Amino acid sequence: MSRHTWDPRGGASRTVSSLLGLWREALARGADGLTVSGGEPLDQPAALEALLAGAMRARAEAVAPGGPAAGREIDILLYTGYEEDEVERDAARSAAVRHADALVTGRFRVAEPTALVWRGSANQRIRPRTARGWARYQEHLARTESGPRLQVVEGEGDVRLYGVPRRGELVELERRLRRARIALTGASWRP
Repeated sequence: MSRHTWDPRGGASRTVSSLLGLWREALARGADGLTVSGGEPLDQPAALEALLAGAMRARAEAVAPGGPAAGREIDILLYTGYEEDEVERDAARSAAVRHADALVTGRFRVAEPTALVWRGSANQRIRPRTARGWARYQEHLARTESGPRLQVVEGEGDVRLYGVPRRGELVELERRLRRARIALTGASWRP
């Protein structure tokens, strides 16, 4: 869906420390988890390891007594297109994921749609890795969607869609918008 994230030369460079600053701010505002997705996060295993290790430390500080997130359960979830065995066979990838509470593994396959929550295709799996990961994700391992798959967020001059749409949903959305005389510019799901 988000083709603009597919180009490894696209986007903007950010330091790990600047991302951790954003994470600390999110924790103070009530975030209950950190999700890292792609492109492919494991294309930068050393930076990802530093990010997740720092995120874990910031989480520990935030949930400590007197911290801005004291008493909250906060997890770290990582999406990767690699299969679990591909991660474990590579030392750098394996080290990079060690601080994640859960992984969602497997390449997105458009020909294998699924109703499983938080996965784009039927081959993808949620892999809890810590006690916190099991507590947070165990009930979702085989859970299917019961409501809309897309979250619509209106901003200043734009509308953002979050989620993994079902096949045909974006085409239907574009049709409905055209009928309402609303023109799209910069739709990220188009090549």
